Formats: sequence, C-alpha cells, structure tokens
Amino acid sequence: MTLRLFRYLAKEVLVSTAGVTLILLLVILSGRFSNYLGRIAEGKMTFEFLFVILGYHIPSFIQMILPLAFFLSLLLAFGRLYIENEMSVLFSSGVSKIKLAGYTLGIACIISLTSASINFWLAPFSEYRAAEASQEQNQLSAFDFLIPGRFEGNGQRTIHIDSFTPNEGWMNQIFLSDVIRKKNVSIPTQTFAAYAEQIRVSSEDNQNYLIFKNGTRYEGKPGTANYRITQFDTYAVRMATKDNSVIDEPYTKSTLSLIKSTALLDKVELQWRISLVVVIPILAIIGLSLSQVNPRQGRFFKMLPAIILMILYIALLIWGRTGLEKGKLPIQLGLWWIHGVFALIAAALFIQYNQVFERRKARLPEVTDSNE
Repeated sequence: MTLRLFRYLAKEVLVSTAGVTLILLLVILSGRFSNYLGRIAEGKMTFEFLFVILGYHIPSFIQMILPLAFFLSLLLAFGRLYIENEMSVLFSSGVSKIKLAGYTLGIACIISLTSASINFWLAPFSEYRAAEASQEQNQLSAFDFLIPGRFEGNGQRTIHIDSFTPNEGWMNQIFLSDVIRKKNVSIPTQTFAAYAEQIRVSSEDNQNYLIFKNGTRYEGKPGTANYRITQFDTYAVRMATKDNSVIDEPYTKSTLSLIKSTALLDKVELQWRISLVVVIPILAIIGLSLSQVNPRQGRFFKMLPAIILMILYIALLIWGRTGLEKGKLPIQLGLWWIHGVFALIAAALFIQYNQVFERRKARLPEVTDSNE
C-alpha cells in the first residue's frame, strides 16, 4: 500500500507540475518571441536565429519556473484531495501526517534531482551555446538582413536591393548610400551596381568585404568642386567587423569551474544554483501545510497566503543575490540565512496546521453528584 500510495500522490503532483511548467514556459516564450520579432523587424537579427536563441534559453527559463510550478501544483493537488475527503480516508486508514510529509519530501526529491541536473549542467551549457550563437549573429553585417524591395538603414547608411540570385546569392541592382569621413569632413556617397556579393576572409581579423560589379559611385555634394563620379567594373568596400569577446559570464560557466573559482561573482552564481535546488523541499513542507483546508472553505482558501509566502521567499533570494554581487552582504553568510528562516517557517506551519506535537483532546461533560 505504501508504494501504491506514493505512486498515486506522485502522479497527481508531477502531472500538475508538468502542466503548470508548460503553461508558464509558454507565457515567457511568447513575451520573448514578440521581443525578438521586433528586433527582426529592425534588422538586428535573422529569423532563423530566433528559434535557435529561444531553444538555448529554455533550460534557464525552466530552472526558475520549476520550483514555482511544483509549489503551485502541490497546493492544487493536495487541496483537491482534502476537498474530496480523500485525505480523511488516508488518515483513517492509518496514514499519519508525518508519513504524508515523507511522501511529499520523496516527490520533492524527484523534482530536486530534475532541477539539479538543469541548474548544474544543462542550463550553463545552453547559455554558453547561446552566447556563442549571439557572437556569430553579431558578426553578420547589415547586408545579411536585407529584404529585396525594401530600403534598409539607420539614417546615415541606406541600402536597397532588387533581388537575390537563387543559386549564387548575389545581390542584384544594389543601391548603397553612405557617409565617409576624410580629413575630419563628412562626405556623402552613393553607389549603384548591377550586382554585388559579400566575401568573408577567414583570418585572425575576420575581414568582410562587399564586392560591387559594373556600377557607378558618386562622392561629394553635387555642384561642389570636390564632387566625383567613378565608373567601375569591380569595387570592394571593407565592412566593419566586431571582435569576438571571451565568454566568461558566470551563468555560462560549468559548475565545476565555479567550485574552483575564487571570484566573487562565480561564488554568488554557485550559491544561486544550489539555492534553486534547496528551495524545493522547503516549499514542499510549506505547501503541504497550507494545502490542508476544510471542504466548506474551498480548495483556494489558503492559496493567496501561500503564494504571497512563496513570492516573498523568491524575492528575498533575488535581493540576497544582488546584495552579494554588490558586496553589501558577506559571501560567508551567502543565501543560507534566507533558507534557514523559511525552513523555520515551514517547520512552524507544519506543527501548527498538522498538529504533530499537540493533539486536541475531547472533553467529557462534567458529572454532578446528585447527593449534593
């Protein structure tokens, strides 16, 4: 019966956790999706990169969502069992509330192991790959974002192409308006060409060149003495490139490298990853205690105070992390004091709501002596 009961409770909680996690993940992804679509419309990223960067960020989203989803699912699942009197049947069958807490911690252990695998391995690896993909995206020039038939530009530089060749990828009928500086003087230029292509030279400098074919270049202001018109067969323009920076953000580093590091930010990141795992069993005891409701009260009677307590817990952890990063809190104290406070709160709630150490005794009516 013990194993069967654990499977039943685990199924109720884990299925709800998966559903809540999926819903919250879709909400976050929809917000990021709209943000990235705006960047695509501005010509700052390609459409293909949208799904790549979203995929890489999913583990980081889940590592924050999972403790919250588990806590909410525990409240909903156990609240339903109380409302439908299934908990009363369990207690009358000899299942104590201490044993129920053991089952709950067992389910929390499953969630904690899942969270640990994401926090300590999958999320850092995905964030590192996301940073690499972002660097590759930054190396793209404005010509990689061109859409045929549309003027693209940022004010000083304006580009327009008629079409792309289907096989070679050449740009047909290209127009480029730009401003160059010579001897601290800004000179407008306009270049018309039959077609053009980008050439990337693989070297230490990663130079990019735009090669124009069969065109005309206008330089200067019309009517002035330094106005020039140049016709060319081949004309090359060196494109500006960005240097790849070293990816050393703490959230992209492996957990092993964080353990070996002595840097403050690395120590804070390590404590944060551990905290997202430690928070799960503490929230499990809080959720177990606050899920106990009277059938007449409804399953959502204690949802609001439980959610407020959870938000306070997460908010304190975020505040503590910020304080550690800025040096306002000692790294020796870390985030452990926050977990300690809420562990005491969880213990107090468990004692109060589940009456572990104090039982209410039924009072017998007083019998008066008839001889008095």
